Amino acid sequence: MGSTPSEPLGPARPTPGYAAQQRDYVPPAPEPDVRRPSIVRHLLLFAATVLTTTLVGVMHYYGFQTFPDGDMAPLVSWTQYLNGLWYSGAVLGILGTHEMGHYLACRYYRVDASLPYFLPLPPPFPSGTLGAFIRIRQPIPDKRQLFDIGIAGPIAGFLVAVPLLVVGVSLSRVVLIPPALAGETMGEPLLLQGLILMMFGHRPLGYDIILHPIAFAGWFGMLATALNLFPFGQLDGGHISYAVFGRRSTMVTYATFFCLMALSLFSLSWVVWTLLLGLMLRFFGADHPRTYDEDMPLDTGRLYLAGFAVVMFVLCFTPVPVSVDWPALFRALRGV
Repeated sequence: MGSTPSEPLGPARPTPGYAAQQRDYVPPAPEPDVRRPSIVRHLLLFAATVLTTTLVGVMHYYGFQTFPDGDMAPLVSWTQYLNGLWYSGAVLGILGTHEMGHYLACRYYRVDASLPYFLPLPPPFPSGTLGAFIRIRQPIPDKRQLFDIGIAGPIAGFLVAVPLLVVGVSLSRVVLIPPALAGETMGEPLLLQGLILMMFGHRPLGYDIILHPIAFAGWFGMLATALNLFPFGQLDGGHISYAVFGRRSTMVTYATFFCLMALSLFSLSWVVWTLLLGLMLRFFGADHPRTYDEDMPLDTGRLYLAGFAVVMFVLCFTPVPVSVDWPALFRALRGV
């Protein structure tokens, strides 16, 4: 029998996760997860989100049918609650497809990830949900995998949101808005503007479009896509930015945050999102977790997909997601 060598063969192994040259990199092994979260938790959150989005969908559908003359009546009919599924099914389809895009990409690369968690938000909040997310339980070792996992969600959600938006806009109505009517006005992303122009032409002065609940779900899906595609930290856009720019993505993160601060001055709609990203910056920092090949350029095909991510962001982004006509609101409250 041979003797045991006093020195280990080959170079010393560096600390797991250390991003140096490829030959020195040892990806950290996933921590053993003896007690996996029960699927019951995912199902309960999903059921709660179906309930809250359906309740919100009932209000959207009733308002769509009766605007601008109808008053909110007691919602007691089962038919009314079934109509709430127009919004609920569409918005959950968009959000669920987005997260399943991430999840299936993780499964393809054998990266340990959870099933989607849906987040309910009860009325009177008009979305009925805070969105959904998956939990990735281990580091992603290289840029190709990081890029593919990051971009899979926005592309999957976008491909579902677009046809739903087309259907929803086709079912929407153009109505005359009473001059004294107070209310919120939703910003129209470029994609929505284009669809409205194709289907209804130029709207006369004083007229506006009342979105069908399916179209409103598409609008919310576009907003969620734009928020996720901000090139910031560990958002989907942050993963894409790091895969494209490497360590220079840190500067992109800071630039994005300053742009959001400017948007908050322009529209109060961005204040909460800016605060949330500020907390992420404070607790997680601006540097993206490193991969061993951060200095290696992406292949041409993925660079084209990165360009498509920019196109999706431009089509889904609106500088003022929601605006309120405060003078009209105050006049309505005074009974003027």
